[in-house]
Amino acid sequence: MAESLRDIKRQTQAVEKTKQITRAMNMVAASKLKSAQTRMENFRPYAGKVREVLKSLASQMSESTNPLLTVRESKRVRIMLMTSDKGLCGGFNTNVIKTAEDFIKRQRREGKEITMITVGKKGRDYFRRKETIVSHHVDVLGRFTMDLAVSLGNEVIFPFEAAEYDELYMIYNEFRNIASQRPKVVRVLPLQEEDIDEMAGGFYRDYIYEPSEEILFAQLVPMYIKVQIFNGLLETSAGEHGARMVAMENASNNCEEMIESLTLRFNKARQAAITAELMDIVGGTEALAKSF
Repeated sequence: MAESLRDIKRQTQAVEKTKQITRAMNMVAASKLKSAQTRMENFRPYAGKVREVLKSLASQMSESTNPLLTVRESKRVRIMLMTSDKGLCGGFNTNVIKTAEDFIKRQRREGKEITMITVGKKGRDYFRRKETIVSHHVDVLGRFTMDLAVSLGNEVIFPFEAAEYDELYMIYNEFRNIASQRPKVVRVLPLQEEDIDEMAGGFYRDYIYEPSEEILFAQLVPMYIKVQIFNGLLETSAGEHGARMVAMENASNNCEEMIESLTLRFNKARQAAITAELMDIVGGTEALAKSF
């Protein structure tokens, strides 16, 4: 029985140490989430202005010859999948990976060829033996700037212009709130005017352009692709920290419940040991009384 008490006490201590770790991870995730949310909110006005100007330009151009707006027969689809580099964030990665798998199955049923670009270690590790990954980027979501989005943008723009693939889709977790991240599939290329209208929310403002509309449009279209990618990175980063914060909070609560359960077991085992010792004493006393 004494060994049993030691085992229960050892288990309780182990769970208490685990709770300390989960509490610390929860606090770290909360701090990083605040920073990620601030970046995301600060970027929205810039992204909105790019959409607005792009829509205004598209409405004034009679015929666009920009190669990023070229619609081809869709035979080859490229997917940019964004996941986290680390785990311990609940179903954050599982949900977006499942969404990507379902999307790939639908495309394959239509006879399309699939290639992938993965951002984040979890997506790369899952698909590395299942799909053709043309490039992968790991350990980049901890601290990233617009330079990463520019690099990824160039990585998808030039092959599209060279007709290496026909459509580009970005799959990531859209950050809604701390407890909710929704997997989202967004078509990035080819960019069509109706997509610009939808993204601009139907808002229109007339501008005077210098230089010409054609030159500005040719510059803004690839810029907008990179803005979309950067927005996906920001959403993924904020979603990861939010999911980890919730997961660590749940883990800490589970540790509390386990500690309460183990404490109850320990008290019951100790009471049983005391009762057994008292019974031994009483039995011994009665035996001695009978011997006299």
